[in-house]
Amino acid sequence: MARMTPSGRRDHEKEKEAMGMTTPVRHHRGAAMQARPVGWARNPLTEFDQLLSEMSGLIESTVGGPATAVAWTPLADVTESDDAFHVEIELPGVKSKDIDVEANGQELVVTGEIKERERKGVLRRSTRRTGAFEYRLRLPGEVDTEKISAQMSDGVLTITVPKAEVAKPRHVEISETSESTGSSG
Repeated sequence: MARMTPSGRRDHEKEKEAMGMTTPVRHHRGAAMQARPVGWARNPLTEFDQLLSEMSGLIESTVGGPATAVAWTPLADVTESDDAFHVEIELPGVKSKDIDVEANGQELVVTGEIKERERKGVLRRSTRRTGAFEYRLRLPGEVDTEKISAQMSDGVLTITVPKAEVAKPRHVEISETSESTGSSG
């Protein structure tokens, strides 16, 4: 059995450490840390957005007023089918007239504003997003900007961006050719 040293460490642990056989381990006290995905599954913009939101909340709770308004990016999903790109952007409470959708080449830009509504009484806490927003997307292929369509339903803006004819995949038929028979001698 290993002896305990006055510092509470066992002799064999000290020997291992002296020979460089251990790896230091840090222990964190307090609440458990939130697990975060690693690698490509993590979106740094989402983390930055969350950090900005938390800092804004901290400023509001300390100072007592809303933090300086900055343009924010709404949540969105982008999917691709054989003939188009489909963009779904969450904009609850936003009216179509307060949204602008522009396409320039391969870039799609959605801007707008969620207006602060008038309230009676004192607003003690607000976690809803208000003010200017902007969503930018660079599409990975050629698109037909003349045929882009957008619909707003249940707080979700759905934009369909058709692919240009040159960008659409097409099946190529392989034709048979008759081989000429040569004489062998």
